[in-house]
Amino acid sequence: MTTSLPETTESTVIEITETALEQILALRNTETIAGLSLGVRISGVGHQGFVYETAFLRPEDVGEDDHVEYHADLAVAIPLDSLDNLRGSVLDLVGDPEAPGLVLRNPNPATPAGGPDIPDVELTGTVEEKVRQLLDQAINPSIASHGGVARLNRVEEHIAYLELGGGCQGCGLAAMTLRQGIETAIKQNIPEITEIVDVTDHGAGENPFYA
Repeated sequence: MTTSLPETTESTVIEITETALEQILALRNTETIAGLSLGVRISGVGHQGFVYETAFLRPEDVGEDDHVEYHADLAVAIPLDSLDNLRGSVLDLVGDPEAPGLVLRNPNPATPAGGPDIPDVELTGTVEEKVRQLLDQAINPSIASHGGVARLNRVEEHIAYLELGGGCQGCGLAAMTLRQGIETAIKQNIPEITEIVDVTDHGAGENPFYA
């Protein structure tokens, strides 16, 4: 039995630049499951504004009430509770062309509210200790909603080497998630770190999906 995606019920909510679309389609083509769509949602509000989640979704993981729109042959699924706050956003690529990051440029304001997404953390000790504290107390609780966890492999000079596990490992979008959210959080809270390197063995993980 084939599970089909819901029909598009509204006009286009987000834009996807040509370069971002090419990258996302290339990543989708590396997945072993057919018929994947891109899920985009707002998972909360942190100190820097909205907190976003992106993941590849199987047809059965797309909710019946989700808004679905198509960009070329890429289906994008957005939960109803994220629609208004995502309307007019642009999904684009930033950073190093060899390891680009996915960024969502959102014209809609969000009032930073702290809370469980990005809690206030007092960082002490060495740079390595500060990174571990930030991961344990702020970043991992945020990405745990889709089964992910980030671990510090090592710190060398100004570079932090991270590994993604759980739901993030094996996901073609994991590197983009890392660069968009985790890299920003670390650089803002620990200025001694100016570069983040993902050393995850993504080939060893499973495909993650959020409900």
